[in-house]
Amino acid sequence: MKFFRFDEEVKRSITAFNSRNVGISPIMKSAAPSQIGCMHFSGDSVLGMHPATCPQLFLVTDGSGWVKLRGEDPVPVEAGTAVFWETGEEHESGSANGMTAFVMEGEHFSPEKFMPALTPVKYNKN
Repeated sequence: MKFFRFDEEVKRSITAFNSRNVGISPIMKSAAPSQIGCMHFSGDSVLGMHPATCPQLFLVTDGSGWVKLRGEDPVPVEAGTAVFWETGEEHESGSANGMTAFVMEGEHFSPEKFMPALTPVKYNKN
C-alpha cells in the first residue's frame, strides 16, 4: 500500500486565462488523452474563460461556487454537483468563499451513462 497527497498544500497555482487564487493537484494522466486533477479554489477565485480541449467533468466535492459559459450568467454549484463540458465549450468557474472540485478530462466518456441528470438549467440570456 502507498499513500499520496492531493491537498491544497501540494497544488500548482494556475495563472493562465487571467485566473486567480486557484490551483490544481494533478492526480492521474494516462498515455491515452485523459487526466484527473483536484482543483482548489480559494476565496475570490476565478479560473478564467477557456475552451474545453476534450470532454471535461467537473465534480464539486466541497464548498460552493459558480460556473458559466461564454456570454451566459454564472450558475451556482455546490458539493454534490457535477458539470460536464463538451469539447470546445468556453467556460469559466470560480468561488467567493472556496470550493474543491475534481476535474476529469478525456476522450470518449460521458457522465450520462452513470449519473442522474439534474433538471436542465435555464440560462438568462441578456
